Amino acid sequence: MDILCIEHLLKSFRESEVIKGISLSVPEGSVYGFIGENGAGKTTTMKIILGLLKPDGGKVTVCNETVRFGMTATNRHIGYLPDVPEFYNYMRPKEYLRFCGEIAGLTDSSIGKRSDYLLDVVGLKKTDKKIGGFSRGMKQRLGVASALINSPKLLICDEPTSALDPVGRKEVLDILGQIRGKTTVIFSTHILSDVERICDHAAVLHNGKIVLDGTLSELKAKHKKDSLFIDFLSVSDKALFCEKLPREFSGNIEANEADLILHSGNLQAMEKTVLQILSQNDIMPRRFEILAPTIENLFLEAVQ
Repeated sequence: MDILCIEHLLKSFRESEVIKGISLSVPEGSVYGFIGENGAGKTTTMKIILGLLKPDGGKVTVCNETVRFGMTATNRHIGYLPDVPEFYNYMRPKEYLRFCGEIAGLTDSSIGKRSDYLLDVVGLKKTDKKIGGFSRGMKQRLGVASALINSPKLLICDEPTSALDPVGRKEVLDILGQIRGKTTVIFSTHILSDVERICDHAAVLHNGKIVLDGTLSELKAKHKKDSLFIDFLSVSDKALFCEKLPREFSGNIEANEADLILHSGNLQAMEKTVLQILSQNDIMPRRFEILAPTIENLFLEAVQ
C-alpha cells in the first residue's frame, strides 16, 4: 500500500512555474528521501501535501484520502517537522508534549504514556529544563517527538538536519532510523549523505520535475558504471601508470592529483590490465577498489 500518492502536481507563483507535473508514490513503512537543490520546490510540495497551499493542478492522496486545500482532515494521518520548529520556550519537554497531545485530542492517559515513550526514543526522558535552554539538536529531537505524538501513519520532515552540526544530524537520523517500519517517513533534503544513510527510496526533484525515482538498490543497479579507483603513493607513480595504460582505457579517466577513476564496459578486462601494469612497473597503490554508485553520483548524473 502507498501511504502518499502525488499525481501530475502543478504549482506556479505568478509567472514562475515551480512544480511541473510531478508524480510519486511513497510505500508504507518506507523512509523516502525527497532530494533537490535549495529552491527546487521541495517545501512547496510539502505544503501542498499538508493542505496549506493550493495546487494549480494534479492530485494528492494520503492513506487513500484526497488532500484538499484548507480542509486538513487528512492531517490526522500526518506528523510534520519543519526545518526550524518553534516552541514555547517557558515550557519543559513533557509539558510541551502534553500541550501537543491535547491539541491532537488524545486522552490524558494516552498522552502520558505516549510522551514517556517518545521522550525516551528521542533521548530527552531525563531532561526537565525549559525548552528555551535547549540546543538546536535538542529542539529538533523534541520536534520529532511532538510530530509523532498522535501516532501518525506518515511523518513529513522538511530539511530536518540542514541547520544541525554533525552530532545533531546523527541524533536526528538515528531517531528516524528507529521508527522505520512503524511510521512511513518522507523527508526533503539537499544533504545527500543523509539519504544514503537511512533511506530505502528516493526521488530527485530538479527544475520542477522528478528526474529520478525508485528504491536505492534499483537506482544504483540501473545507473551502475564499472569503475575502478586507484590512489597512488606519488604523482610520479600515477604518471607512469597513465603512460603504460592502453588507449582503449585512456579516454575514460577521471583524474585528480594522485588518484584516478577508470570507467569501462568490461570491468574484468580492465582489472586484469590494471593489475598487469601495476605489477610490471612495480607500482604499489595506496588504495585500489571497485566503486559502487553513490547517491551523489546518481544526483549529479540526473541534474546535469
